[in-house]
Amino acid sequence: MAAGRLIIKTEFLPTKYRGYMLPLSQVFWLAGSLLIIGLASVVIPTIGWRWLIRIASIPGIILILAFKFIPESARFNVSTGNTEAALATLERIAKMNRSVMPEGRLVEPVLKKRGRFADLLDAKYLRTTLQIWVIWLGISFAYYGVILASAELLERDLVCGSRSESETVVTVGVSEESQSPCHCHMFTPSDYQTMIISTIGEIALNPLNILGINFLGRRLSLSITMGCTAVFFLLLNICTSSAGLIGFLFMLRALVAANFNTIYIYTAEVYPTTMRALGMGISGSLCRIGAMVAPFISQVLMSASLLGALCLFSSVCVICAISAFTLPIETKGRALQVSAAGVS
Repeated sequence: MAAGRLIIKTEFLPTKYRGYMLPLSQVFWLAGSLLIIGLASVVIPTIGWRWLIRIASIPGIILILAFKFIPESARFNVSTGNTEAALATLERIAKMNRSVMPEGRLVEPVLKKRGRFADLLDAKYLRTTLQIWVIWLGISFAYYGVILASAELLERDLVCGSRSESETVVTVGVSEESQSPCHCHMFTPSDYQTMIISTIGEIALNPLNILGINFLGRRLSLSITMGCTAVFFLLLNICTSSAGLIGFLFMLRALVAANFNTIYIYTAEVYPTTMRALGMGISGSLCRIGAMVAPFISQVLMSASLLGALCLFSSVCVICAISAFTLPIETKGRALQVSAAGVS
C-alpha cells in the first residue's frame, strides 16, 4: 500500500517538486504513529491489547472505500495506450487548478513489452537493482529494529547490561508465567512518553533530509544518513541517563525515517514507468523480510547480548551506506523515464 501511494505521487509530481513534497508526506506517517501510541496508552491498561488491534483496523477499512476517489496515474494510462483515461485525469486536474489543458494531443510510445521481473535483472539495471534490494532490506531491518529495540530497552532496562529490580528480585509465590523469559510487564506513563518523544524524531531531520536530497543528491544523502544511523546504534550501548537514552532513540528514529524517505524517492525515480510499480513492489517485499528478521535481533539476541545486537544493526547500516554511495545512477533532477529504452 505504501509503495502504491508513493508511485502515484511520484508520477503526478513534477521533477523540481518531487524531492520536497515526498519527504513531507512523512508528517502523516508520524501522525499515525503518535496516534497509535496515544491510543495504546489508554486502551491497553483498560480494555486490553485486543481492542487496540480492533480499533486500529478501522482506518484501514475506511481507506479501502477511499481508493475509489484516487485517480489512476496519467503516465501509467499513457504507457498502456489508454490515452482517453489519461486525458480525463489531466482534464480533472486542470479543472481543480482552474487552468486549461495545453494544446496538442497525447502520444504514447510504442512499447513492445511491459515490465517483467527479468527486466529488473537486465544488464542495464542489474547492479542498481541488487544494490537497491540490499538497501531496502537493511533500511527496513534498521527501522523496525530501532522501534522494537526502544520497547525492549524500556521494558528490560538493558542499557549498561543491568536489569530493573522488578525483574531481579524473586518473590515467593510468583507464578511460573511471570518468570517466563518474556519478562513482560505493563508500560508506565513515562515509557509511553519516551516512545512519543522518540517517534517525533521521525520528522526532526525532514528539513535537512529535504536539503540533502535536493542539493547533495539521493545517493550521497542516503549514504550519509545510513552511516549516521550505524553510529547511533552503537551509541545506545553507552551508559547514560534516561534523557540520554531518549536523545539517542530520538536521533535514531529521525535517521531511519530519513533513510526511508530517500530510498522511496530514489527507487521510484530510477525505474521507468513500465517497471516502476514492479521495482517498488519487489523492494517492498524485501522490506517485509527485513521487518520479519528485526524482532529476532532486537528482542531475542538483544536480551542475550546488547552489544552484539547493536553491532549487528550497525554493521548492516554500514553495508547499506556503502551500497548507497556506489549506486550507478543518480536521479537528482532526472525526468521520469517512460520505458527502459530511456524515452522520457
